[in-house]
Amino acid sequence: MSSETSSVSRETALPAPTSTRVMVVVNQKGGVGKTTTAVNISAALAQGGLRVLLIDMDPQGNASTAVGVDHRPGVRGTYEVLIDGDAMDWHVVRSPEAPTLDVLPATIDLAGAEIELVAVPGRERRLLDSLDAYLATHPYDYVVIDCPPSLGLLTLNALVAAKEILLPIQCEYYALEGVSQLTRTIDLVKGNLNDGLRVSTVILTMFDGRTRLSSQVSEEVRRHFPTQTLTTTIPRSVRLSEAPSYGQTVVTYSPGSPGATAYVDAAREIARRGSGEH
Repeated sequence: MSSETSSVSRETALPAPTSTRVMVVVNQKGGVGKTTTAVNISAALAQGGLRVLLIDMDPQGNASTAVGVDHRPGVRGTYEVLIDGDAMDWHVVRSPEAPTLDVLPATIDLAGAEIELVAVPGRERRLLDSLDAYLATHPYDYVVIDCPPSLGLLTLNALVAAKEILLPIQCEYYALEGVSQLTRTIDLVKGNLNDGLRVSTVILTMFDGRTRLSSQVSEEVRRHFPTQTLTTTIPRSVRLSEAPSYGQTVVTYSPGSPGATAYVDAAREIARRGSGEH
């Protein structure tokens, strides 16, 4: 059964999609709130009663840290799935952040995977093949894949495995810098490896309503991605930065904070769009 056809719809606090949505959070520009977005959207969707699998594809393992999952050297996870061909269900673990949030952790071992994958047959499809096999017996509403800030083979595997791109863009100078390069990469993937890939969701991060710059960037992004950009913006927040050091997302670390509220609202928007609600 493919990720497109796994039926998981049921009643939850957030509306469930009719089939699994596989979303990759990607932006090769660093410092845009990519991992912060991946973990907090995942946690907010799971706290809304949806079943979520978070896949950490970044050797730094920051997504694993933020959801309270062990990723010390020697912990098995994404590396073994990609390089050794291990079944995903051998290494997926439950996050303490929510009862319906599962995680495939990443360790520093993954740093060597870019080189090791070069010689592996079907190297661009390793994650897709493993994920499809896993979803056939483990239904989820959402799969969220966090990528390293680069466009190498790890990110390529994520782009091939996903159907949707969730693109975080920071409200700062040169916000759209790099988006054109990412767009070219997406077009190459679509033409050769994954025709169904599309940018479905754009989320504005590090928004500061007191500055004209944030408003200008927001307007520019909304012109560039008129239907994909969420209404909700993510503000600059000290709590967002603090939460990972406690092994938590901001959604559980400081639930009433502006950052947590914004990510919960963003998750609700994503869920409603995915279910056909508006």
